[in-house]
Amino acid sequence: MIKSLLDRFRKPAGARFEPPAPEVPFAAVGDIHGRLDLLEELLPKLPQDLHIICVGDYVDRGPASVNTLRFLKDHPEILCLKGNHEDMLLDFIDRPDERGPRWLRNGGLQTLADIGVRGISETTQGEPLIEARHRMAEEMGAELISWVRELPLLHETGNVAVLHAGADPAKPLSAADKRTLIWGHRDFLQVPRQDGTWVVHGHTIVDAPSAEDGRVALDTGAYATGRLTAGIVEAGEVRFIST
Repeated sequence: MIKSLLDRFRKPAGARFEPPAPEVPFAAVGDIHGRLDLLEELLPKLPQDLHIICVGDYVDRGPASVNTLRFLKDHPEILCLKGNHEDMLLDFIDRPDERGPRWLRNGGLQTLADIGVRGISETTQGEPLIEARHRMAEEMGAELISWVRELPLLHETGNVAVLHAGADPAKPLSAADKRTLIWGHRDFLQVPRQDGTWVVHGHTIVDAPSAEDGRVALDTGAYATGRLTAGIVEAGEVRFIST
């Protein structure tokens, strides 16, 4: 699906949104969530001369989380940002008893099943959870875990910013709270920014991608819908390509 949205750019009251104008055109890919098959289907559809940025959430819910991480790590030409599911995965590795249950409730069970760990539930505690953590760390390996830890949270170019979840519209992005960038902010989807910066993001599932009110939404729920979406952001134009 390719759809130009230049005619849908709107300027909310009080906001000052010129059309997006990145320094260099790029393609931003929405939340993958273990659907490596869809990523491999989508990438050849993108213009081959464009820089590619992934907005985070590579793991959980889908069937191939670890292999998705391996694929992205092995393609350094793709800029990968960190999402909240990578954050939860790292929390599980670092503090399984304390943070493990949250990850398990939000897709971690599928990621453990992906590496062959069975018999774990959302209420598992103690030694079985510690053992699952060791299996996860062993499967990923120190190099891949380090790669995930070091993923950046934000990419800015021209009047466009790319991040995972959202940002406080009342603050400049230079002062953005790191947790907000990957977990979101309560005002992000309701209040337009006043600095004219377009924000390209995932995290919140939408029925269809959109570019309006200074926000470009890309998460079309790939793990459930089979639609992985990329937004092509060029001077004065945003268009979408989906699987």
